[in-house]
Amino acid sequence: MTVQNMDFDPSDIAYVPTTGVRKEFRLPVIQATAENVKGYGHIVDSPDNCPIEITQWPAQGWRPVDKNSGDQGGTTEGLFEFWWKGDTLYARNNAVGDSYLFAWSQFPEEAAARGNANPRDKVLIWRANYHPDGGQMFYPMDGQSFIVPVALPGDDVTPEKFVAFRVDGGKGLYIHPNIWHGAIVPLDDHSRLIDRQGKVHARVSVDFAKEFGGYLSIPLQPVNGMNGTVH
Repeated sequence: MTVQNMDFDPSDIAYVPTTGVRKEFRLPVIQATAENVKGYGHIVDSPDNCPIEITQWPAQGWRPVDKNSGDQGGTTEGLFEFWWKGDTLYARNNAVGDSYLFAWSQFPEEAAARGNANPRDKVLIWRANYHPDGGQMFYPMDGQSFIVPVALPGDDVTPEKFVAFRVDGGKGLYIHPNIWHGAIVPLDDHSRLIDRQGKVHARVSVDFAKEFGGYLSIPLQPVNGMNGTVH
């Protein structure tokens, strides 16, 4: 497996991360199943049969948007590449041409720039967003497992409203429009996912460090098969 953009310039990242906080909001990790992801989206068995919901452009006043209009932007698709460099998780979404610094496995002030200086037993995520214009599909190209934090719609979101789904077995995950989602967290050093989403790609974001004084914290230990949560 080759990750094409591992050496992109960090100054090109779409958002400069907020740092300088020490609080952690620890999330439960849940093994994703067809039942427990309902409301957030659904498990994807094959990317070949996964249509993307597109949301009609909202009316600006009392006059409604004409039927059969406002939802014709279509979808875009490309590789979503993820890689750990030292204790920092970087990514590039080739479907929309954006690069990201998504998370760290240590507080950023102690994060090693390269190598494996620290054990990777958790991930600290500083922001999340949702897409009001459409849904989004993530499907692993190489059958790798991944974790993604999600929360139900609503701009009054707080860290406590998030859960982290772990997707295994070469499956993918589709999320509905307006579902909050943080960084996709690969369990391998490098990972490639097919990303399919609305082409408008509107983003509404929450900055956990700035708004709540901490990071989402997700443990990376193996999932306990008895109850589907990480201990």
